[in-house]
Amino acid sequence: MKKTSTRLADGRELIYYDLSDDVVREAVDRRPLDATVTSSEVRRDPLRGDRVAVASHRQGRTYHPPADQCPLCPSRGERLSEIPDASYDVVVFENRFPSLAGDSGRCEVVCFTSDHDASFADLSERQARLVLEAWTDRTSELSHLPSVEQVFCFENRGAEIGVTLQHPHGQIYAYPFTTPRTALMLRHVAAHKEATGGENLFDAVLERELSGERVVLEGEHWAAFVPYAAHWPYEVHLYPRRRVPDLLGLDEAARAEFPEVYLELLRRFDRIFDGRDGGKEGAGEPPTPYIAAWHQAPFGPLEEFDGVTRDDFALHLELFTIRRTTGKLKFLAGSESGMDVFINDVPPERAAERLREVASS
Repeated sequence: MKKTSTRLADGRELIYYDLSDDVVREAVDRRPLDATVTSSEVRRDPLRGDRVAVASHRQGRTYHPPADQCPLCPSRGERLSEIPDASYDVVVFENRFPSLAGDSGRCEVVCFTSDHDASFADLSERQARLVLEAWTDRTSELSHLPSVEQVFCFENRGAEIGVTLQHPHGQIYAYPFTTPRTALMLRHVAAHKEATGGENLFDAVLERELSGERVVLEGEHWAAFVPYAAHWPYEVHLYPRRRVPDLLGLDEAARAEFPEVYLELLRRFDRIFDGRDGGKEGAGEPPTPYIAAWHQAPFGPLEEFDGVTRDDFALHLELFTIRRTTGKLKFLAGSESGMDVFINDVPPERAAERLREVASS
């Protein structure tokens, strides 16, 4: 992997990650951009104790542009985009419309490929490995920013999820606090550790799931399953078999196997709604919308979690879709949105069975 850092016309950082070491990146951003101005701030809800990012400047962000005006495609001729060069393997750059900025953190965009019509599942294993290396490198770099306590790498795919740019890409949020989901997990890890005399909760969950009927896919270094209390109709958790707190902790064997396992999972997600679930396969059915989210240990202080250290946390990826059957979505209605109590229409055991049925031949 070769890494090349440069600056866009408005001062934002852009980084090329190349498969070949002999690639030279000298293209200059020729757009007449003014310096980026953001109004991001983080506010704390006194009743719930969580935080909300207020970012009014995002109202002006690019919204469903036509393919020939995609800002994530390479620049060619006089068609100038966020990527100055005429081609790329993987690119990361500071978001022009960030939810978090300055003392409130940082947001970055990760372009997985220059091919506008591809998806992550279309990548080769070599390309997917390069994305993993980019996620890992950005986690390391962002963790050293003084305002950052947690790094979150994720991908949203599909208009149903709310994606406004169709080019295959993900994002990285560097939060100035530990997120509520992570804090909740850490509190349960601490309680379980105290109640059992030191047993790790993540290890216990993984051991239980891999001995049951919800296993979806297993490799030598990675394992995927539908959790016992899945919130979403089709939800898979992917764990390295050796517990590590973050992407930086993965050894070479786990990194080498990850592309094969993850690409297979994504391809199964693209096949689960092909008519065998009771729906009808129809022309024009869009690809499965999903969210893929990396859960990593915070880099900030953990004193509030009663003896829990970063090493007690287990890196894992959560992959889920809001589609519950062909042509039907799972909406977060009254119970979910108003009370944070999920109601799942698909039994986790059936979801796991379905995801095994659509395995690559």
